[in-house]
Amino acid sequence: MSRTDFDTLLEAGCHFGHLKRKWNPAMAPYIFMERNGIHIIDLHKTVAMIDTAAEALKQIAKSGKRILFVATKKQAKEVLAEKASAIGMPYVIERWPGGMLTNFPTIRKAVKKMATIDKLTEDGTYKNLSKREMLQITRQREKLEKNLGSIADLTRLPAALFVVDVLKENIAVHEANRLGIPVFGIVDTNSDPTNIDFVIPANDDATKSVEVILDACCAAIAEGLEERKIEKLDQNEPAEEDEDNEEREESRRERPRRERTRRARIERPAAADEAPEAADEAPAADEEAPEAE
Repeated sequence: MSRTDFDTLLEAGCHFGHLKRKWNPAMAPYIFMERNGIHIIDLHKTVAMIDTAAEALKQIAKSGKRILFVATKKQAKEVLAEKASAIGMPYVIERWPGGMLTNFPTIRKAVKKMATIDKLTEDGTYKNLSKREMLQITRQREKLEKNLGSIADLTRLPAALFVVDVLKENIAVHEANRLGIPVFGIVDTNSDPTNIDFVIPANDDATKSVEVILDACCAAIAEGLEERKIEKLDQNEPAEEDEDNEEREESRRERPRRERTRRARIERPAAADEAPEAADEAPAADEEAPEAE
C-alpha cells in the first residue's frame, strides 16, 4: 500500500517547481511540463520515490541506527523539528556546523562541554564566580544549546541523512557523500539530484509540501522502531522458555539422586539399631567360653 497518494501531494502543492530559467537540467526526468514559465513536477514519480525512500528509512530504523534530519530554511525548520522529535531522531534546524560529520569528534567535545557546564552549575562550582563570568558561561551554554542541543544524544555518526532543500544544505550533503552516508533529499527543480541516493522530487519551499512528505517518511520510521521492539520481545521470550526447560531438565536429572539420598537416610537408623544388638551378643559368647574349659 502506498504511503501517500497523488491527490494528497497535489493539494499540498508538491508539484510546483521553480521558474524555468532557474532549473537544473539534471532534474529533467522528474519534470512533467512547463506552465506559465514554471516547471511542474511529475507527482506520479514523486509518489513512487516517497515509497522507496520510506521503505529504506524503515529498514534503517528497524536495525537500530539513527537518521539525522536537516532543514535550516524557515519554511521547514519548525515542521522538521516537530516530526523528528516525535520519533526520537536527531535534527539540525539552525546553521549547519561545518565538519559536523567529517570532524564529528570535535562536535562531540562541544556537546560534552555543554553537559559539563550543566553539571558544574548544579553542584554549585560556578557560584563563586563573578557576575560577568557567569554571564559569559550562560551565553556560551545558550549558544551551544541552540546549535547542538538537538543532537546531544547522537553519540556516533548517523546511518543516514534526510535533507530538505539539498541546494541550501549542500555542505551537509557533501560531508555525507565523503563519508559514504546515504542521503535522502527533497529535491526541487533548481537542485542537482546527482549526489542524492534517494531523490524525492517535490516543492521544498512550501511548508505544507514538506510536512506531507515528512509525515510519510516519519510514519515509516516509527513502524521500523515498533517492529524492532516487537522483535526484541520475541527474542527474550524464547530465552526465558529455554531457561525454564533447563531448570525442569535439571530437576528431572536430580530426582533419582535425591531419592537415593532419602532412602539412605531412612535405612541408616535401622542399621544403627542392629549394631547395639550385635554388641550385646558378643559378651555372652565370651562368658560361655570359660565354662567350656
